[in-house]
Amino acid sequence: MGRYVIRRLLQMIPVFIGTTLLIFVMVYAIGDPVNAMFGDRAPDPATAAQLREEFDLDKPLWLQYLLYMGKIFTGDFGTAFNGQPVIDLMANAFPITVRLAVIAIVFEILIGITLGVLTGLRRGRPIDTSVLVLTLVVISVPTFVTGTLGQYLIGVKWGWIAPAVSPAATVDELLFPGLVLALVSLAYVTRLTRTSIAENARADYVRTAVAKGLPRRRVTVRHLLRNSLIPVVTFLGTDLGNLMAGALVTERIFNIQGVGFQLFQGIVRQNSPTVVGFVTILVVVFIVANLLVDLLYAVLDPRIRYA
Repeated sequence: MGRYVIRRLLQMIPVFIGTTLLIFVMVYAIGDPVNAMFGDRAPDPATAAQLREEFDLDKPLWLQYLLYMGKIFTGDFGTAFNGQPVIDLMANAFPITVRLAVIAIVFEILIGITLGVLTGLRRGRPIDTSVLVLTLVVISVPTFVTGTLGQYLIGVKWGWIAPAVSPAATVDELLFPGLVLALVSLAYVTRLTRTSIAENARADYVRTAVAKGLPRRRVTVRHLLRNSLIPVVTFLGTDLGNLMAGALVTERIFNIQGVGFQLFQGIVRQNSPTVVGFVTILVVVFIVANLLVDLLYAVLDPRIRYA
């Protein structure tokens, strides 16, 4: 296991360099960030030259990338064009989005897996059909429609929750936005769990466990569910990064000033240091999540061994 982890960590290095280089080139090679700072007005040539020198934009693109990568490992993600360090923006935004993503993941695990187990064990029955139709509807409706409708009904018309989230973004304020963010993924988790449970329920090891006289609950939890969770864990691992990177719509609807909000502001204002800095951290989140998923395989299935 130790050698496998070390090998995977070494494999992460070229993946990280390749993805960050691609992002850096895409952001900095398209358009002129200095001209974007001034909008429709043309900047003074002396001022533009000073800004390009300050942000290393006067150097070749490959040298800009090397200088940027050298600063990252010291905790310096650059300075936004408004003069605020990007690391400060991250310190404010990432804790909020992490709370939102964790709440969404908890909803997916508790509700999605529970519904998947119930429908998988009762395949073809009315509850199975009802849940399949419901998940299909959830997947078909865009998040901005679900979020806006829920905000209007539950927040504005009925007054059960605050229509918008405060800048503090406490856990209780993020419960409903987290549910909205999790809905589509929750539907996929339900369907994945249902399919896996239904397939493994006919496996020989399940029939053997039942024949030995083991309680039905133990057979379901210790044997059937454990082996059926591998595709679900794979989906949840990749979904964690998707939730953090794709929370833009939900954060805009509920006025949550998290990662999605900062990325939106950075893209609209062509604030290149902000966009590259945030996306770099999201790349790390994806890479680490994939490693954790691979390690969980061995926990869920004892037959899997890493050399």
